[in-house]
Amino acid sequence: MSAGAPSPLSVLVTGATGSAGRAVSRRFAADGARVAVNGSNRDRLDALIAELGFPDGRVVPVEGDLLDAAAAGEVVTAAEAALGRIDVVAHLVGGYAGGTAVVDLDPDEVRSMLDQHLWTTLHVLQAAVPGMVERGFGRIVAITAATAANPGPRAAAYAAAKSAEEALVRTLAREVASSGVTANLLAIRTLDDAKARAEQPNAKTASWTTPDEVADAIAWLASPAAAAVNGQRIALDGRA
Repeated sequence: MSAGAPSPLSVLVTGATGSAGRAVSRRFAADGARVAVNGSNRDRLDALIAELGFPDGRVVPVEGDLLDAAAAGEVVTAAEAALGRIDVVAHLVGGYAGGTAVVDLDPDEVRSMLDQHLWTTLHVLQAAVPGMVERGFGRIVAITAATAANPGPRAAAYAAAKSAEEALVRTLAREVASSGVTANLLAIRTLDDAKARAEQPNAKTASWTTPDEVADAIAWLASPAAAAVNGQRIALDGRA
């Protein structure tokens, strides 16, 4: 039997020092949630917390490299110790490598993309989801890319890694159905860090997504209104 959404929410944001991570952390903290921000550099995490400026304890750092399964487990354990539990995982670890034709691909480039997009996702899900299922509530949201479904030339390593991540998250969604836990994906084309879409509107920038739009979508998926949304790949490029 699933439980209702706890209040306030306890949220783990991975890749928190990136532009989307900062926006998501800010949005949840502003809504009253308790937020654990994760990254591999403690100085950058501390700078983020200072930048956000919320009261002591609202946003806490949990340093750790999700490429390592044991370290990912320690991140989740630290977040649970600081927040009491984890209700939401916003998985925003990123990274891109491209520009190489398939016939010229270096296996190390493929491994690097799989590490960042598949293995970090698997490690954090394996650490966080069992507690969510036990408590009867949880929200998983990961960022994917348009190229996972429609790859272009010279982006095979990235597209393959994102496709693998998508398969992982959507399979998980089927496995946790009816448990009170959901798992969804937000697909973006280009993250509009500089708000170029508003300042330089054209056909190219029309499909770009701002960090605040990512934050709004994740906040909605974490809300009771989205309880029936599970295993979905939601594209945030509707202006194109």
